[in-house]
Amino acid sequence: MTSRPAAIDVLERRERTRDEYTAHRDPIAADRLRWLAQSFRHLVHLLPGESILEIGAGDGELTRILVEMTRGRNPITTVTALERPAEIEGAECIRVEDLPGALAGRRFRYVVTNNILDSDNTGYLLERIFDLLEDGGRAVFIESNPWNPLFAIRRLINGWLGRPVVQALLDRTLLYELFSEIGFIRISARFTDFVYAPLAPTARMAWLLRNASVLLENLPMVQDLAGRILLHAQKPPRSLPRPEMSLCRHASLEGAISFVIPCHNEEMNIPPLVHGLRTYYGGYIHQIVLVNDNSRDGTAAVMDALAAEDPRITPVHRTPPNGVGRALRDGYAAATGRYVMSMDCDFQHLLPEMEDMFDAAADGADAVFGSRFSRQSVLINYPFGKILANRSFHLLANLVFRFGRRDVTNNLKLMTGDLARRLVIEEPWFAANAEIGLQLALLGTTVREVPISWINRTFDMGQSSFKVLASGGGYARVLWRMARLTGFGRRRLGDIR
Repeated sequence: MTSRPAAIDVLERRERTRDEYTAHRDPIAADRLRWLAQSFRHLVHLLPGESILEIGAGDGELTRILVEMTRGRNPITTVTALERPAEIEGAECIRVEDLPGALAGRRFRYVVTNNILDSDNTGYLLERIFDLLEDGGRAVFIESNPWNPLFAIRRLINGWLGRPVVQALLDRTLLYELFSEIGFIRISARFTDFVYAPLAPTARMAWLLRNASVLLENLPMVQDLAGRILLHAQKPPRSLPRPEMSLCRHASLEGAISFVIPCHNEEMNIPPLVHGLRTYYGGYIHQIVLVNDNSRDGTAAVMDALAAEDPRITPVHRTPPNGVGRALRDGYAAATGRYVMSMDCDFQHLLPEMEDMFDAAADGADAVFGSRFSRQSVLINYPFGKILANRSFHLLANLVFRFGRRDVTNNLKLMTGDLARRLVIEEPWFAANAEIGLQLALLGTTVREVPISWINRTFDMGQSSFKVLASGGGYARVLWRMARLTGFGRRRLGDIR
């Protein structure tokens, strides 16, 4: 009989320590676990049917949320080193004395872990995770931040006092080298989570830090104090076709939605976006309105070619002057669906998460905002200046209108056609997104916000023309105009228009 590897003993210790902390010392345990599950989902843009392996499941609390979050449409397998695995409906739960053990010969699309890596087990686990992944599969490690100086100081003090070291973490260089040596590609780390002792000793401090986290996580130098990191790594090859499937589940939305998409020099992004819309939401499409906002590249030709092969595609070619607000106004005017969804051309990666927005509409919401700044959202490579400007705008808007909205400025919005036709868009540029969002929030209709991830454009997607300083005046005008029309939030906008 093969003896149990020491790395499995370390895994068991990490599972017990984590579950003990979550059960007895974490002031926001339930919210944190839900955020972890959503972070995983958003990072990989999860589709139904894709297999998930959770390593170090412990008491299974994260697994239960993963099952709920995936609506039971993804096969989920969990492994634990604990003597008695949790029994979780909708998941396969396995105890292991070694890896791969009972998983020998199996492969998974995704692997997720929660705070189990230690210097004494990281190499062992990474090697086996690499072997358990499908080609092109991805791993997400939600782990304690090994580069947090507060943690280093605490470990040093515990060493002086003779206390046991609960977790020994690898430094940044060794961790990246280990990932690379094993064969992983696209290795990245994102700082996150400022709600931990000693920064959040009370529930009030926890609430404050939860709301400030989106700024702190993206602030240079300060971000090193984050409590966790989201580590992402992929098994080669880099690009692999994703399964094509319909995500249409609501008969009430069949053939009902006009997608309005402003396009300025977007010839690279239009084909994959249109293909993704037709693949995942083809049953919902009433029309796809592509608005060519005076592009200088091949955008017009790409739009016309797509329209020639699909009568549901409506090209709108604008004449100067250009501007996002003008493009949205013309796009809404051309939309004839019972619902209208506005979105940017570089949103193709977010298509699986848009399913939640359609769920909200089918559940009765008149307007649905895709929120980049929900507590369950994930921001990747989002410029800090834009975050600061956005949160400042929302702080002022919430003080003026007292409506508690987290993201009215994102262009990802779904609304009834009647609401779209009531909008008055005066701003010519990016401030039109705030103008639209504030109107929808102030018209007295039912508005829902749905968490959406945000991954900034890569080099092959072109560059956004948004500039914080150039756009600031427009946002100030919108805020002042809406405040004046509603008596600083004392009246509904719909009562006086």
